[in-house]
Amino acid sequence: QVQLVESGGGLVQAGGSLRLSCAASGRTDRTYHMGWFRRAPGKEREFVAGINWSGGSTTYADAVKGRFTISRDDAKNSVYLQMNSLKPEDTAVYHCAADKVLGPMSMSVAAYDYWGQGTQVTVSS
Repeated sequence: QVQLVESGGGLVQAGGSLRLSCAASGRTDRTYHMGWFRRAPGKEREFVAGINWSGGSTTYADAVKGRFTISRDDAKNSVYLQMNSLKPEDTAVYHCAADKVLGPMSMSVAAYDYWGQGTQVTVSS
């Protein structure tokens, strides 16, 4: 079992920045693909960013490409999402997820096995 806890959300003005953190505990001796997802008001959960087990590959949703950066620090059992140039449409509950399957990194919600509780990000205009 892996437990994930997000932090770093908050209220920020359009154009500002936030850094989200995801701390993992439990069975962290193995590697996982990690992803960030978000659920905006009135919308379904959507993929934001992903990083593979080694940290050597990342992928981003088109809506955040060039503005968000995902990274991992396995020594700290943590994953991060640096969010720059934030827009009101980025407002959502953000949550991290871990994929225990040793396969290709996925953008699908169904591929992930462990989920954090989420942290609220609100961007004002």
